[in-house]
Amino acid sequence: MAWPASLVLVLLMPATDRHPPVTEKPQSESAAPGSDEVLEVPQLPGCLDFITVRDFNFFYGEKQALKDITLEIPERQVTAFIGPSGCGKTTLLRNFNRMNELIDGVRHTGDIKLAGRSIWDPSVEAIALRRIVGMVFQKSNPFAKSIYENVVYGLRVAGMRERAVLDEAVERSLRSAALWEEVKDRLHESALGLSGGQMQRLCIARAIANRPKVLLMDEPCSALDPIATMRIEELIKELKKDFTIIIVTHNMQQATRCSDFCGFFYLGRVLEFDRTESIFNDPLGKRTEDYVTGRFG
Repeated sequence: MAWPASLVLVLLMPATDRHPPVTEKPQSESAAPGSDEVLEVPQLPGCLDFITVRDFNFFYGEKQALKDITLEIPERQVTAFIGPSGCGKTTLLRNFNRMNELIDGVRHTGDIKLAGRSIWDPSVEAIALRRIVGMVFQKSNPFAKSIYENVVYGLRVAGMRERAVLDEAVERSLRSAALWEEVKDRLHESALGLSGGQMQRLCIARAIANRPKVLLMDEPCSALDPIATMRIEELIKELKKDFTIIIVTHNMQQATRCSDFCGFFYLGRVLEFDRTESIFNDPLGKRTEDYVTGRFG
């Protein structure tokens, strides 16, 4: 599995810049729901940023979906994006691995950097980027293949054929996804015979088999029952030891349970971005407070 040397090297470079103290800009209590008033996004004290977004705007044709997004996402933490439907959460998520490029007529201004390197740098190939920034979708989407072949699919596409390496990747990934003990005796059976929660964990195992640096999750529990949701949330907390995780969720309780940082999106903007406990217990803006307390959304 060969990645462009320039992309591999930049991921090995140590981050050096510390964030300055949190800055606050109180939001007017009387801000109209549709106004463009935005809180200044605070820097995160004591954390090293791994993904930086600067003055980022994104367009589907003439429609602007994201407006002046600026934030820093720290390494090996769980960051949750919350906000009403259609406010840009998934659009930003899909930009982190350039999946939106698969849609005709899109364009952007501004930049997104991974470990200090622009993801649009000419030396960064989109396919290589997606091996480093993996993604788990809202609806589990296992392939109509065996459990084993689902996990090694990305490795095979990258040219890996050595059986011992594939076997090791399967066990490692399934253990990391808390699924190994449940499926180790039926690895060559169809993945479509798994339960909904197992399918989603299999998709997580498939996403981490390439050993990515970042794991994107777009509402990974929205189609699951409470027990399966709890398993995924516990898994997310374990996975952050090895991965930088960004999750989109409409479940406020889920955001408080499993995220360290939280960004509140509204009408294509990030109104607040801070530690999760601050967003939920001491939000800077009234609109954020209204959303996290259930007054709207």
